Amino acid sequence: QARLVESGGGLVQLGGSLRPACLLSGSTFRSDLTGWYRQPPGKQRELVASITIDDGPTYADSAKGRFTIARDKAKNTVYLQMNNLKPEDSGVYYCNLIPFPVAWGQGTQVTVSS
Repeated sequence: QARLVESGGGLVQLGGSLRPACLLSGSTFRSDLTGWYRQPPGKQRELVASITIDDGPTYADSAKGRFTIARDKAKNTVYLQMNNLKPEDSGVYYCNLIPFPVAWGQGTQVTVSS
């Protein structure tokens, strides 16, 4: 059974960096896309970045120029390098397959203080 485990969040100051990781166990990333999502407090989950099976990235406008999504196929892991973080980047970060998601993981909390 496929299972997603996110890690690597934390508390950073304005302008800091984090690199959350998404490990897929029990399966491999065969879906066309894998996405990183952010859910701010009290708001809906939103897609921040996605990567194709051929490693082509796409970013939300808020992430362009600051975030980089990348895949390590040997580790079955997708990373999201986040630089120059802002308070509005705060939230719980999740990953999942697109367009056929599996059960959501627990996410990883990112908090950016000003």
